[in-house]
Amino acid sequence: MDTLLSKYGGELLDGLWLTVWLTAVGFVGALLLGAVLATCRISPITPLRWASATFVEIFRNVPLFSLLILVVYGMPQAGVNLGRVGSVILCIIFVGSAFAAETIRTGVNAVGVGQVEAGRSIGLSFGGVIAHVVLPQAVRTVIGPLVTLFIGILLSSALAGVVGMPELTMVASEINNKEALGLLTFIVAAVMYATISLGAGGIGAWLETKLRVLR
Repeated sequence: MDTLLSKYGGELLDGLWLTVWLTAVGFVGALLLGAVLATCRISPITPLRWASATFVEIFRNVPLFSLLILVVYGMPQAGVNLGRVGSVILCIIFVGSAFAAETIRTGVNAVGVGQVEAGRSIGLSFGGVIAHVVLPQAVRTVIGPLVTLFIGILLSSALAGVVGMPELTMVASEINNKEALGLLTFIVAAVMYATISLGAGGIGAWLETKLRVLR
């Protein structure tokens, strides 16, 4: 343990920072795009509903690993090169947003019809009702599932190592290859992942208590 922390502590922290950064950017992007997709799913405009449903069904059923390989190595051959970082972030956002959209849509369905009608009665447009009445309540209703999505993105970020990004799991693997420390390196990495996940769960539980929608 002393050798691991004294000699490779900096590398582990760098890998942890990249993991946290990928998770944070991917989650925020997935949440924003998911909100747009969820809004389109309930839009009165049929083409928007179809387009959103198609996007969600495709990216909810495509493994992130396969998508990373396709985007990072396949798209440059077609003349589209987003760079490794941009490609990884894009893949995480697209897959995450498909699940975020369904999560938010569940919250939208939990908002009472009477509140929507009340918003329309005071002159709000469809967009105004969604932005000021529906989405704020929907998001508060699904804080728990959104925390689960965050943790899922955190754990899925380990796949970025497959395309050469030195996130925490890849750094731990490289250190283990150099020093042959067995499970110790991966136990340390697992503790780091678990600490972030448990912290996110605690924050989510606190937010659920503070922002619970009373019905």
